[in-house]
Amino acid sequence: MKPQPAKPTKQRFGAHLSIAGGVHHALVAAESVGCDCVQIFVKNQRQWSAPPIDPEELTRWRRARRRTAVSPVVAHATYLINLASPDKTMWRRSVDAFTEEIHRCAALRIRDVIIHPGSHKGAGLGAGVGQIVRALDEICQATADSGVRILLETTAGSGHGVGSRFEHLAEIIAGARQPRRLGVCLDTCHLFAAGYELRTPEGYERTLSELRRHIGLRRVRCIHVNDSKKGLGANVDRHEHIGMGKLGLRAFRLLVNDDRLARVPKILETPKGQDPRGRDFDKVNLAKLRRLINRR
Repeated sequence: MKPQPAKPTKQRFGAHLSIAGGVHHALVAAESVGCDCVQIFVKNQRQWSAPPIDPEELTRWRRARRRTAVSPVVAHATYLINLASPDKTMWRRSVDAFTEEIHRCAALRIRDVIIHPGSHKGAGLGAGVGQIVRALDEICQATADSGVRILLETTAGSGHGVGSRFEHLAEIIAGARQPRRLGVCLDTCHLFAAGYELRTPEGYERTLSELRRHIGLRRVRCIHVNDSKKGLGANVDRHEHIGMGKLGLRAFRLLVNDDRLARVPKILETPKGQDPRGRDFDKVNLAKLRRLINRR
């Protein structure tokens, strides 16, 4: 079965943008580069904690959200967090930090926060999954009134990371006490690096069938659209500009013309900067994705 053609429904494309100078700046920047949606960190991602959001900053954020048409806004958790850690101190610090970030998301009225499942550091996949489930149960209980959904991101399969197979995420979701709070974020680069073929209609459909069987398409709430510097099954997470990596335009053409995922926001995490013609790379990559719609 070939991927289903996308209907005229407007798709939402965006990018991960900086919150330097205040979270509201990300919305202004998103509008300037032509984003429909945006992903942000809700605090300095190089630090474990942060002071409470200033009331004036919160007011600026809410005004910017009303003024712009950038929606949805999704958050990405700090990379320091490791919910799979076998180290008690690191695990506790990670749980507390992620709980704090969810509260910040709630204050900013951000519905979804994305997190890498974590690394078991050699303790074994089963042990890592168990630690993640314990963490999520505690976090969901502590943030029960937040209205924030946690999206587990697919990973590339390097080292001792959890999440490179759909089965890993399915096991976490099945073990959690509050599975309704959990969704999934797909990353095209990570999927490809983990061995999931996306470049051909047959491979793409095979990947989607596995996703549907183990997790279900309804849990997919965000897609990171990144090309890959490395090849299929390389287990290396190296993002590249759209159409300039090993995935190529073929994979993204299949993705943006698949009606099953047409309503899922698609977020760039590609390198920043300007192309040789002086054009902002986010603008260039967004334009490439939009041009692929309804093209065979």
